[in-house]
Amino acid sequence: MTNIGFIGAGNMGFAIMQGIMGSSKSQDTALFTFDKSDAALERAKAAGITALASAAEVVQKCRFVFFAIKPQQLDEVLDEVAAQVTEDTVIVSILAGVTDEYYAKRTVKNAKIVLVMPNTPLLLGEGATALSKNENVTDEEFSLVCEIFGSTGIYSVVPKDKMKEIIAINGSSPAFIYLYAQYFIEYAESVGIDREAAVRLFAKSLTGSAKMITDSGKTLEELITMVSSKGGTTIAGLEQLRANGLKKAVDDCCKACTKRAYELSK
Repeated sequence: MTNIGFIGAGNMGFAIMQGIMGSSKSQDTALFTFDKSDAALERAKAAGITALASAAEVVQKCRFVFFAIKPQQLDEVLDEVAAQVTEDTVIVSILAGVTDEYYAKRTVKNAKIVLVMPNTPLLLGEGATALSKNENVTDEEFSLVCEIFGSTGIYSVVPKDKMKEIIAINGSSPAFIYLYAQYFIEYAESVGIDREAAVRLFAKSLTGSAKMITDSGKTLEELITMVSSKGGTTIAGLEQLRANGLKKAVDDCCKACTKRAYELSK
């Protein structure tokens, strides 16, 4: 039996725990958690997860420890649990920008660290998670963590030195997509289209387009061409997106996101 602990039982931590409980790993794992929120702990207990009295107790009891807290809480938590972390503890961090070197500096020299960048669709079992590990984590240990995130959607392994750059691609990108959707829906309302109808149609267009990207076997350029008739409506819209600097806006967005990730890591 593998003990897996969560420091933080908020929405993201709870969703990951639910993924484990609904996967094949549920038969040979035991889940434990601590959260300062009584409501979060009660929700976890109601789901059959064992609630513990402190973050330190989670680390004492569990070999795999997920840090599912807010970045501003990290130092306080590390002060509390550092003495309990051993070289056998596998720390799984979902905190943006925090490096494995930082965890090692605050806990043990040869700490085992898995860095994870999930995203909020994980709450619906549709997550897209990026993972990397430091050299102290074994392939077997990493495989277990990957399998956990596979139970909440899909995952990809990326180089450790690209975990900040990947944030714009999967971690923060849902918010960028929501903003993009908001503007289309606001346009629909401005021309007298029912908001509910616009939301349903545009949201399905997003999910259908995503399916075409992953499953059609065609390149993005080919997919754009499929929708674009010469002299037609799509071409007219694409010309405006390009003329108004969509590419630059996306580049600037991603660069700003990455820059902030590096700032948070200091």
